[in-house]
Amino acid sequence: MPKHAERFKTLPEYPLAKIPQRKRELLERGLDVIDLGAGDADLDPPASVFTALNDAARKPPMSRYGFGLGLVPFREAVSSWMEKRFGYPVNPLTEVVPLIGSKEGISHLALAYAEPDTYTIVPEPGYNAYQGGTLFAGAKPYRYALRPRTDFLVDLDEIPSDILSRARILYLNYPNNPTAAIAPLDYLEDVVARCRDLDILLVYDNAYSELAFDGYVPPSIFEIDGAREIAIEFHSLSKTYNMTGWRCGWAVANPEICATLAKVKSFVDTGQFMAIQAAGVAALESWAEFVPRNVAVFKERRDAAVRSFRKAGFVCDIPRATMYLWVRLPEDVPSGLFAERLLEDEGVVIMPGSAFGAGGEGFFRVSFITAPERIAEAARRAAKVLANLTAGVA
Repeated sequence: MPKHAERFKTLPEYPLAKIPQRKRELLERGLDVIDLGAGDADLDPPASVFTALNDAARKPPMSRYGFGLGLVPFREAVSSWMEKRFGYPVNPLTEVVPLIGSKEGISHLALAYAEPDTYTIVPEPGYNAYQGGTLFAGAKPYRYALRPRTDFLVDLDEIPSDILSRARILYLNYPNNPTAAIAPLDYLEDVVARCRDLDILLVYDNAYSELAFDGYVPPSIFEIDGAREIAIEFHSLSKTYNMTGWRCGWAVANPEICATLAKVKSFVDTGQFMAIQAAGVAALESWAEFVPRNVAVFKERRDAAVRSFRKAGFVCDIPRATMYLWVRLPEDVPSGLFAERLLEDEGVVIMPGSAFGAGGEGFFRVSFITAPERIAEAARRAAKVLANLTAGVA
């Protein structure tokens, strides 16, 4: 058997990788499965994307290689949307990188900036692509625990100076997965200033910029003075438009940073299917009408999730953004054990905090991605499992 590379051996199990097979086994046993695990809502994309995909897929040039350039109208739609949404104009040809979902861009970026004997600063709990890209690049992830005492914000003053001096990348994701935390503007201003002083690339994962409630409007990192010199921002159609499986996203940065990511990608892919990018244009053009309606559905589900889990005895804040509740567990109940029992005994899929790294222990994540009555039923089952665990029932 060929020997694995050392970098492969450093990879943890991906938390969602085995869930589909587990669900299949539970369904075969006759369990009523309620999936609140992945951030993958049971809602439809805008109708216009299907028309755009169908029309584009029938055009022979769309089946050719897109290469890094991709579909120019997609780049132009991204540029137009960035200016309309954030007031930040970008050159569609030099300051946008089309991606096969933001995950691949985030993962691949580390190959250009991180290397052995350097660090990336990885929030924990956090999106596993941050540490995955770091480990594939041969660098070391410095895992910073996001805890309530800092409002789930990365405090650079708590990171040792010898780590900061060797850090190449800081990953930030606000609104945050999985904690649903948001970042105040003064915090982002401080982070941008520190990254400029330390010459650290700020990777700003803004996948949840459009899923916000109660009047909150998440910013772009480029609304902060000085960010253009040291930041790259990632966006995705996945959450905003219920298009997780379409794998379509983009990055925005200054021309030098964009060219760096584009060069890496030129060696690992030849671009997203251009008909998908045409559908992306239709999605972005539907933003003003589609997104408010979609967010209203998520708000109803958020309110149902908070109400149901609190009624069931759990402690959670009301999230102002994302599609997640970050729910506290009693100190003596490991999140992995709780999630396994809830899945095996009651057929409810949630994500244990430990699946996002050791910093997430003591919590579990609920994705409010299905109907309110199903969320309420999941909360009732979760209360039953927690009661059994705290009572010592085997």
